Amino acid sequence: MNFYVARQAILNKNKELHAYELLFRDSLENIFPDINGNEATAKIIDGLEFNLGLQSLTEGSVAFINFTLDSLIQGYPLLLPCEQIVVEILETAKPEKRLLAICIDLKEKGYTIALDDYEHNPIWLHFFPYIDIIKLDYSITSEAQFTKILATLAPFPHIKLLAEKVETYKDYHHALDIGCEYFQGYFFSKPNVIKTVAFNPSQLSVIHLMAEVNKAEPEITAIISIFEGDVHLSFKLLRYSQSPIFKRAVVIETIKQAVVVLGMQELKRCVSLLFSAQFSQNKPQELTVMALVRARFCELVDQNVTPSDSESSGFLTGLLSLLDAMVDGDIKELMDKLPLSLEMKQAIVNRVGKFADILKLCELFENAEWDKIDPHCQIVCVDSTQAAALFQQSMNWSSARIKALHP
Repeated sequence: MNFYVARQAILNKNKELHAYELLFRDSLENIFPDINGNEATAKIIDGLEFNLGLQSLTEGSVAFINFTLDSLIQGYPLLLPCEQIVVEILETAKPEKRLLAICIDLKEKGYTIALDDYEHNPIWLHFFPYIDIIKLDYSITSEAQFTKILATLAPFPHIKLLAEKVETYKDYHHALDIGCEYFQGYFFSKPNVIKTVAFNPSQLSVIHLMAEVNKAEPEITAIISIFEGDVHLSFKLLRYSQSPIFKRAVVIETIKQAVVVLGMQELKRCVSLLFSAQFSQNKPQELTVMALVRARFCELVDQNVTPSDSESSGFLTGLLSLLDAMVDGDIKELMDKLPLSLEMKQAIVNRVGKFADILKLCELFENAEWDKIDPHCQIVCVDSTQAAALFQQSMNWSSARIKALHP
């Protein structure tokens, strides 16, 4: 599933990037879709939470996000880190007691609060101690209104002004003259739409599992906790641990028992299999099979060439080499989202390093490029006959694991 968001730069007085305002879109067309504000806010939060992409979308700066009254009542801002967002209260929210209580609570929790498209109303004075930024819409605010707003804000020097919809050089200088700190509008830049890949909750759970099982010292309690938090993954683990391929007589009844019985090495493979299954939904099963073949081949070749504790790195490199095809995303963007070593990312994205060489050898077998296999085996330092046997072994292994997960 794709997640679309438009972002528009918010600059400081030096015309340097201060933040981005994130705006929901439902396609690469840079227009607001025909949905209400509540739904747009919900989709933005859902996309950011299940996408691991807030930092990459804002390039490390702050994100202004619009919130309706209903979304504030439901606590949507609390789903995102207070240091990374500005809670922008839409102009449709009325200055009532419920909203004031929410502002006080958000302020106590460390959130920055902005009022969007501010039109002066004396009732807002009760909110000003908790407001950090007021956005002035240059397309609708008259000179008399500017004067009134500035006079009202005089006792609240902590509130900064943001000039939005700044369309002309004249608007920009006027905003500077009245003391605006931040600027937003087509005079600087139009919103540009970004398409990224949104991860669902089960995919995020598998990512966290991958990060945990590949630590130097994995925490069994943390692994068990992640499995127990996802019924679907728990069922898959229990099914996998009792597969006939392990030839066990014992009946496994708990997540803890399954984790212990499998052992860390087989658990890593199980998590990798779950990862492949989660990320190749609605794709041909052959894609999952190919990813598993690559994973096992890279692991076996690395183990034979340089016996060490690095087999899991080879396995993950092979497995993730097809991630872009699984989710229809950009491979570099995807790698940036995952908790992987630089060596693995370099092998997958830039095809650099020993795992990249092994991966290339696997691709030569996949494509039956027999004339290139012998020369490349010399680069990898593996006998071509042995490499062919390892590739066949990897295909058999992949088929068996697929059956273990989907008997």
